[in-house]
Amino acid sequence: MQTIFLFISALTLVTVFLLQLVWQPIVWSLVIILPGILIGIIDILQNAHSIRKNFPLIGRMRWLMESIRPFIRQYLLESETDGTPISRMFRSIIYQRAKGDLATTPLGTKFDTSKLGYEWISHSLAAFHISKLQAVPRVLIGGTDCKKPYSASLLNISAMSFGALSNNAISALNGGAKKGGFYHNTGEGGVSPYHLQASGDLVWQIGTGYFGCRTSKGTFCHKTFTEVACKDSVKMIEIKMSQGAKPGHGGILPGVKNTPEIAKIRHLEAYTTVDSPPSHSAFSTPLEMMNFIQKLRSLSGGKPIGFKLCLGRPSEFVALCKAMIKTGIKPDFITVDGGEGGTGAAPLEFSNSVGMPLGDGLAFVSDTLIGFGLKREIKIIASGKIFTGFHLVKNLSLGADLCNSARGMMLALGCVQSLICNTNECPTGIATQKKSLTKGLVVVNKIDRVARYHHETVNSVMEIISAAGLSSFSGLNRTHIFRRVSHDAIRRYDELYPYPQEGCLLAEPYPERFQLEMREATYEHFLPKQCIGCHDHGLSAIQD
Repeated sequence: MQTIFLFISALTLVTVFLLQLVWQPIVWSLVIILPGILIGIIDILQNAHSIRKNFPLIGRMRWLMESIRPFIRQYLLESETDGTPISRMFRSIIYQRAKGDLATTPLGTKFDTSKLGYEWISHSLAAFHISKLQAVPRVLIGGTDCKKPYSASLLNISAMSFGALSNNAISALNGGAKKGGFYHNTGEGGVSPYHLQASGDLVWQIGTGYFGCRTSKGTFCHKTFTEVACKDSVKMIEIKMSQGAKPGHGGILPGVKNTPEIAKIRHLEAYTTVDSPPSHSAFSTPLEMMNFIQKLRSLSGGKPIGFKLCLGRPSEFVALCKAMIKTGIKPDFITVDGGEGGTGAAPLEFSNSVGMPLGDGLAFVSDTLIGFGLKREIKIIASGKIFTGFHLVKNLSLGADLCNSARGMMLALGCVQSLICNTNECPTGIATQKKSLTKGLVVVNKIDRVARYHHETVNSVMEIISAAGLSSFSGLNRTHIFRRVSHDAIRRYDELYPYPQEGCLLAEPYPERFQLEMREATYEHFLPKQCIGCHDHGLSAIQD
């Protein structure tokens, strides 16, 4: 193949040279021919790719087809229910609601209702019109130790940092939150000027890197935390323990992305690579974590303090609850993230195979809080693949009090799911820091889209609730949702996730399904009892 290519190239050059003597336009063909020949020679001489070496120039078609394959599938081939991580059906409804277009569908569902896992909510013969419900459903967050409780919307913007998203994207999201009356989680990258421009409500997320409240050594800084936490826009503080995209995995901010602007916001030295550890340095046990929560509550002037986690080993969450009982210190809210991943760039194995899925994690957290008698004071926030009113209703039924959405809000901004968020080449100007791309995101226009999507989605929740015959979203429970578990069997959520008796974990005998976790958990360590001592050696205990 190489010999043939070289022979044809040489013959072409000689022919073009001879013909140009009698036909001048042939010379212009060199503009196309010569680069092709040059690329072919380069392919022959390189040794990295065997296909290019054996099939010069032509072999490059493989990479070309691979690069356009996702776009061909998305725009030409996939059906309404296909497409990952977000199907075309859900992308379409988000776009329609964000733009204010007609958001109804003809000729019935496109789901296969006989398929395993299909879910629905039961309607009621006592249904009534949505106008009889409260116009703006809110949830009050703040326990007995909270001096400044916050009234939150049912749907809010989940954690996405400035740095991961562009300045215009952050400004538009916060403007949408201000206009729609819901909160905007900052992500662990700190509170940037773009989070403050529109004065939308903020939940400030504190990660293991303590960005925005760190010392020069990377540890927690009381002074800088207090300065930011006491800002009027900051309504709540969330300690990030883990996230669904990569639970148990630290993050790396490459030096090239650590621009002077981002470094100033995160309290870093510009252009240095920063490695965020997978766990916190401010505390190392459940008891110490509760004391840290109390410290943040005091430093912030009594604002709601909570934490976010993707559930891993269930006994570790039981250990946190035991620490709450032991100290009397309780978070005001807990955000449960789904192990199915989120907007954060992550290794494939972590997105696919680490962490408990949202539904299972949410049910366990809710049931454990009920068992310890803590649920009445602690609000639960569900976060993970929440796009429509039914997604909210389903999670509220499982035990959540309100929900966060990241990918839904990105789509409302205009995200086209090009799946290159981690390359800094986002074509819509959302997940990039390139000014040539971010200028295409017009903040004023996107503010309206975000606020409209939020309004229409919450309104759809209220329509579903009224169809179920409920006067308030607080009446939702596991008896309202059904799942197909086989071809000829369905189960209600309360059968799949049975409710525990309130306070059943405060004294023995414990329910059978909690026996293992209660035996493993201790408020003195995050690890199960049988794993203590193995940790320093990197070992895993396999038996009591």
